Formats: sequence, structure tokens, C-alpha cells
Amino acid sequence: MPAGIALSRRAILRTGAAGAIASLAAAGCRAPGAPATWAGPSSQSSYNVSNFDFNQGWLFGGGYVSGSADREYDDSGFAQVTLPHTVTPLSWSEWDPGSWEALWIYRKHFAVPQTGGSRVLVDFDGVMVNATVVINGTVLGTHQGGYLPFSAELTGHLADGDNVLAVVVDSRWLPVPPDGGPGGAWAVDYLQPGGIYRDAALGVVPEIFLADVFARPVNVLATGRSVRVQATIDSAAARAGTAQVFAELLDGTTVLAVASTEVKITGPGIGTVTLWLTGIDDVTLWSPDTPQLYTVRVTLTPAVGQPHTAEVTTGFREAVFQPDGFYLNGERLSIFGLNRHQLFPYLGMAAAARLQRRDAEILKYDLHCNMVRCSHYPQSPHFLDACDELGIMVWQEPPGWQYVGDTAWQELVLQNVQDMVVRDRNRPSVIVWGTRLNETADYPDLYALTRRLAYELDGSRQTSGAMSEHSTAGWAEDVFAFDDYHHSTDDQASLQPPLPGVPYLVSEAVGALDGPPHYRWIDTGATLSAQARMHAQVHNIAQSNAGYAGLLGWAGFDYASLHGGDRIWRNMKTPGVMDTFRVPKPGASFYRSQVDPLVRPVILPVFFWDFGPGSPDGPGSNVMIATNCGRLELYVGGRHHGTATPDRLGFRSLAHPPAFANLAVDGSGLPELRIDGYVGGQLAASVRMSADTSRDRLVMQADDTSIEADGTDATRLTFRAVDAYGNQRCYASGLVSLALTGPATLIGDNPFDFGIYGGVGGAFIRSLPGRAGLVRVTASHPALGHATVRVKVVPPGLAL
Repeated sequence: MPAGIALSRRAILRTGAAGAIASLAAAGCRAPGAPATWAGPSSQSSYNVSNFDFNQGWLFGGGYVSGSADREYDDSGFAQVTLPHTVTPLSWSEWDPGSWEALWIYRKHFAVPQTGGSRVLVDFDGVMVNATVVINGTVLGTHQGGYLPFSAELTGHLADGDNVLAVVVDSRWLPVPPDGGPGGAWAVDYLQPGGIYRDAALGVVPEIFLADVFARPVNVLATGRSVRVQATIDSAAARAGTAQVFAELLDGTTVLAVASTEVKITGPGIGTVTLWLTGIDDVTLWSPDTPQLYTVRVTLTPAVGQPHTAEVTTGFREAVFQPDGFYLNGERLSIFGLNRHQLFPYLGMAAAARLQRRDAEILKYDLHCNMVRCSHYPQSPHFLDACDELGIMVWQEPPGWQYVGDTAWQELVLQNVQDMVVRDRNRPSVIVWGTRLNETADYPDLYALTRRLAYELDGSRQTSGAMSEHSTAGWAEDVFAFDDYHHSTDDQASLQPPLPGVPYLVSEAVGALDGPPHYRWIDTGATLSAQARMHAQVHNIAQSNAGYAGLLGWAGFDYASLHGGDRIWRNMKTPGVMDTFRVPKPGASFYRSQVDPLVRPVILPVFFWDFGPGSPDGPGSNVMIATNCGRLELYVGGRHHGTATPDRLGFRSLAHPPAFANLAVDGSGLPELRIDGYVGGQLAASVRMSADTSRDRLVMQADDTSIEADGTDATRLTFRAVDAYGNQRCYASGLVSLALTGPATLIGDNPFDFGIYGGVGGAFIRSLPGRAGLVRVTASHPALGHATVRVKVVPPGLAL
């Protein structure tokens, strides 16, 4: 194990460094003399001693200046902000890394809550990129890296009244994974705006407390299943003593198993104790169809002092990649999913819990994915919580993209792998660790250590890493994953055959390196339909051969980037089947159709019906209709035009192949199109499309009917130009103006230019701290009219 890589959950910094802040700008790294990293808190733990939301009441001073982290610094001119927060305003596009690559200062005044606890810690879920934490003028140290949690112990540095916590955020291009390569922000495929962009919490705990609980189900498919519980105890006690540790497995309030033991506390430090919960009979196995979660509760009761309780969730499931496919709970399951970046318009990565969860809901309920790859970094705990609860399998990987740096850089990779595994090892949704950085050359010593960390810290999951070469030369992970952009033409995707004798997963396909360079609402119907066709093609191939464990398409959502040549548009990449506002493109129609018609019959034309300058004779002679119906009857201008059935010859391995139809028609009379879908001989669904643009209108929708008045919670707004029946009308122009009334803030470009984006737009409604009431947003367009949505802002805990 390299120096500095420990297997404990949390390394609490207790020493500062003279002149650390002053030298920070010159060093471009961390405070001199301060440890490089802090291991972070488990995102799934909750404690019976107080854990306080620390997102409200921050002051943001913009660029750091000398002395601004000192206790007595005048911060009366700082702006009041809530977390998550990005250091610079952003539009939906044309992000400029120069606007955030600097040093920034955050401050927070607080009094320590009187709870009876004797130790105080502050936890950060993520700060981009480096963070130096200062309490009442004392530098505690610096955390390097933007994607994993860290903690600082404030005990011993606190005053009875007002305390000042300062965080200096260094958002420059630093030698910290995934950054550090030549070329600056251009060198990584995704942009990374700076800030305290995830949640913060204040914990008040006893002198001896449970720092982490790892609950690992064992022999899941056997009758003698059990749970191995490893509890990490953090003791500040100088005296020796004993403590009782009691563990229980709960299904709701029902106790399924218990275990207890006595431990000796020999003095200050961190140690672990292991207990076994046995005799577990009836459980529901976790799967995409039955995402059953259980609670493991551990209570530490010292002979002298307060007891402390920690809870984690877990699930019983066995996930195994084999050369003949992927097996979940002993049954073969074809992986069907997408990659995801956690970037949002206007917000960067600083999206609230509700928005993170909504992405998981889109993947599960709209796109019917059973797996997501968190590319290319550990993603929001809120997103992963939703994956656990909704039944979405997860590939989790450390920050990295096509570059490996020097020895110090590689030590940060090891720290990231440790923190990632410790943070997420309780999650049943995580089925594979990416221990090899995305599309990097072979570094055998480094990757032997990352695998070893995953095995020692967890031991229940296989390892992988996306490869750009179709060869096992230099490969040593458990699952061979290949980013496959093999294609014969711009709209004909294909895949390399699986490599024999190894578990094989397609980790990326379609969009990044093959097909049209863009999939934008301003592109032609033929271009947008090519995306749907190519995704259907590669999933059909992956499901046709048991040698493929499955396929993860590229990508779920559009994202900000500078890397990609002619694939960059307004500092964005547009390979997402959903656009940046989470509006489904025609490319999403294939995924949306892969659902049982008894659950929801689907008819999604993968074309536009407008007879515009680019399509005066209609959408074409071989247009795609994504559907799960058994037969489609098409009517043009009220007359029967033809019948279309699923193409089971060209897409024989899909559960619901698309249909194709000849819709090259005379559009001079602006005829309407009607498609009737039949399931089992019965009419199940019908779609109408209008070519008459004079009947077009503006529609707007909010994802949620209520949000919480905490200053953090937010919901998404989308507004679109649609035809008379609600179908997307592309190529609309003009400005959409937004007006908000009520206790909330509108986040977005106002007015929004339809002409640039293509008839679709979006914004967010964010609550204000402590202010409840009704929010009304009205969108207005000079030709399409008006649309209004209403959202209630309610006290915390009451939002739907």
C-alpha cells in the first residue's frame, strides 16, 4: 500500500500550516505542510446524534483576496448563497473555463448547536477542485479533488458564540485527477465549473462514535445467508475502556437478525470491529424489478459516555459477469443502459437533490434503462440513492479521462478509489468498480493497486475500466469493457465481436465518434432520426449474442465540453438522447419504446411532420416509428395510407423492434397524419400530427408541483413550440420571455432564443430560504402565445 493510503474511513485533520492561505495561490495545490487528502464520510450513514443541514447561510465573496479567510475579515459585502453553488453565473451553453479557474472564498457564521455531543465535524460531499478549510482563522488543511466527500474536525477550535468557517476553493486547472494533462480544460471531455457544488453538513457526535458501517450480504442465494457488518470506531478518548456494539438487520420496523460484541478502547485512534448477522431466511432479492432495501443499524455504547447509532441501507443481490453474459441473482440479464454526465444548464454540477433524482427517474421510467455508467467520476449521492431505490444498476468509476500523471497524481487516484469504494460499497445498485481510468494506456503497477484497494475495501464486486483498444493486451481487470464506435456509414452502427473467454461489456456506443457530429433541435429530421436508428442497431447486436453482457449507449444527456473538434457546438456536445434540458430527442424514442405495451402502449414517430423547406414531400420513404405495438395503421389527410409492422427481421433481438413506413407524400394541402397502434388486435393508442404551423402553440411544464422552502430545492421548467396535438415543432424562432411571481428565483436565460436552440428551452425554479407560497411562471412568445405553470413552495419536509 503506498504511503498515505489507509484503510480507515476518515482521516480527520487536526493540524494547520503557517502561511498556508498566503502560499496557496503560488503553490497551485494545497496548503504547505497540510495532508493532501481527507478520507470522506459515507453518504449512506445517518446518526442518532445531531447531523445538521449546513447548506444555508453561506456568504460568497467571489475571488479570494489575502486575509478573506481570517475570522475578523469584514464579509458584510459578501453575497448570501445556499449550497449547492457554482462560483460563476452560467448560461445553457458557451461555458468559459476562464470564468471559474481562480481562487474563491466562502464564509459561514454559525453557533455550535447544544446537543450534548463533544466533537464537531463538518462534512462536504464535493468541492471543485481543491478546498482549504479554515475555522476561526486556523487552517485545518486542504482536500484535493472535486468528486468525493471529505470531513474536517472543528473540535478544539470553536468559540462559545459566533464561529467563522471559511473555505478557499481553488478551481484552477490543477494536477488533480482527472485534470493535469496538457491543454487545460480542453484536455478533458467534460467541463467542471468550480464551487461548493454538493451538500455540506455539520455533525455533533460523542467522544467515541461510529465513523462508518459497512454491511456486506454474504451467501445471498443460499439458505444460510448472512450480513458481515464492519463498524469503524473513532475514539478521541485518552483512557482505556470497553464498549458494547450491537447490530440489527431491519425490514422497515421488523427485526430480522441481531448480533453483539464487546470491544476494548485502548486510547485515541480508529479501529474496526466485525459482527455477523446470521439466520436470515426470507428476504426479497434486490433487482431492477424488485429494488428491496434493508436497514442495518449499529449502536455503540461505551462504558462511560454517550451511545451512538449509525444506520446504512443495503440490499441482497448477487451480480456476476461471466464470459456468457451478466447474471443477477443467478439469472442471465442483458444490460440495457446509458452513460450519464451530471452537468446541468445554468447550474454546472451544482444541482439540488430533486434534480439529481429526476435524472435517475428519467433513466428508469422514460428510457427504461436497467443500468447507468457514472462517466467519468463518482456522481451525486442523491442520484445514487435514487438508483438504489428505483432499481438501476450502476457502474461507478474514479475521476479520469485518457490521461495518467506522475507519482503524486497517481497517489491521488488511489485515494480517490479508496474514498469512492468506502462511500458507495453499501449500495446494492453498484455492481462493478471502474478501477482503471477511462480509456487510458496500461499502467500495471497503478492498476494492480486500484484493484487491490477495491478487493480489500469491498471484495464483493468485480472490477473493470473502459478500453479504447479491442484487445486484452495489458488488460487485467475482471470485466473487459470496450468503448465501441464501430460503424460502416453515418447511420449504420455496428459492434466488434465480444472477445472470447472473458466477460465482455460494451461501455460506450453511438454518438461520440460515429454518426453525425451533432444531434440538435436545429438539425435535419434525417440527422435526428439517425441517432434513434443507430442506438437500436447496437442494442439489437448486443442482445443477439450471449457473449455480450449488454451495452451502455453514449449518452443519456447532452453536456458541456471543449474537446471534440467538429463535434463541439457552443462549447457543448450533443450526443445525448435527451437534450441538456432533459427533453427527449427523437433519438430517445427507441429507449422509450422498450416497455411492455400492457404497461404503456407507445407510438413515437422518429420524424417531423411539417413539409418545410427541407422536407417538402414529407419525412421520407423509409421513416422510423418507435413502437411496442404489434401493428400500425397510418392515415394521411383522413385516408388510409398504409400499414407498418415491427421490423423483426432487421431487429430480431429487440423486445420491441421499430417499424418503418413510406411517408413520401404530397404535402401541399398540409394533411394531418394519424397513426393507430394495435396490440393483440385491439386499438391501444393513437397519435396525430399537424402540418399546419398556424395552429402551433407554446407549452410549458414543471417537473414538480411543489418544492421545499430551504433555498436549495429546485424544479425544472421546460417550454416548447408544439403543433396542435403537442408534438415537437422544430426550427421555431423568436424570443421566449419568462415572468415569475412568488417566493422563488428563476434561473435561466431570459429571454430565451428559440432560434438558436430550435424550439425548445428550459429554466429552473429555486426556492428561497424560509419563504413559502405560490409561485407562478408565465412564458410568452410573440407568435405562439402564452403558457403558465404554478408551483407551491412549502415548508421543508412537505414537498411532494
